[in-house]
Amino acid sequence: MNVTDPSESSLRWYLRPVFARQRRRFGQLLKPALVWARVPPLFAALSLFNAALDRRASPLAPALRSLVQIRVSQLNHCAFCIDLNEALAAERSGAIDKALTVSQWRDRDAFDATERVALEYAEAMTDSAGRVDAGLMARLRAHFDEPALIELTALIAFQNLSSKFNAALDIPSQGLCTPARSKRPSP
Repeated sequence: MNVTDPSESSLRWYLRPVFARQRRRFGQLLKPALVWARVPPLFAALSLFNAALDRRASPLAPALRSLVQIRVSQLNHCAFCIDLNEALAAERSGAIDKALTVSQWRDRDAFDATERVALEYAEAMTDSAGRVDAGLMARLRAHFDEPALIELTALIAFQNLSSKFNAALDIPSQGLCTPARSKRPSP
C-alpha cells in the first residue's frame, strides 16, 4: 500500500459521505484525509478535533486561523498544508496577498498587532528548541482572553501535528491555491 498515493477505493463505506462533501468543496479528495482514513478511529478523532477548531463560534477570526496555519506549515515544510491554508486564507479574507507574505510578517505593514503576536507565538511553539517566555505570554494576553489563547495554542499544536504528518509522508500540494503560486514572493 503506497501511503503517498492513496485511492478512493480504499475508503470504508461509512466514510464516503465525508469524502463526497470534500469533493464538492475542493473539487477533489484531499490526500492527507485519504491517508488518515486508512485508520478510521484516527481519522474520526482528527476530524472532530479539526471541526472543533474551525467552528464558526471560535473566538479566533477565520483569517487569523489561516495565517497561523500557513506559518506553522511553512516552518514544517508541508507543501500540502501551505497550499490548503493559502486557499482557505484567500477564501476567508477575500484576498490572497497577505497569505502569500506570511513568511515575511515581521517586515510587512499588512499584519496588525494581533496577527503579529499570534505568528510570533506560532513560531515559538513550532521551534522544538524554542520557549514561550513571559514577555510573549504577556503580549498574547493583551490580545487574547483565556479561551481564545487556549484555542490559539490548540490550533498551533494541531497544525504542527498535521503538517509534520504530511511532511513526513511527503504528501504533495494538490494545486488548491494554484492562481496564487504565480504571485508568490521569493523567500
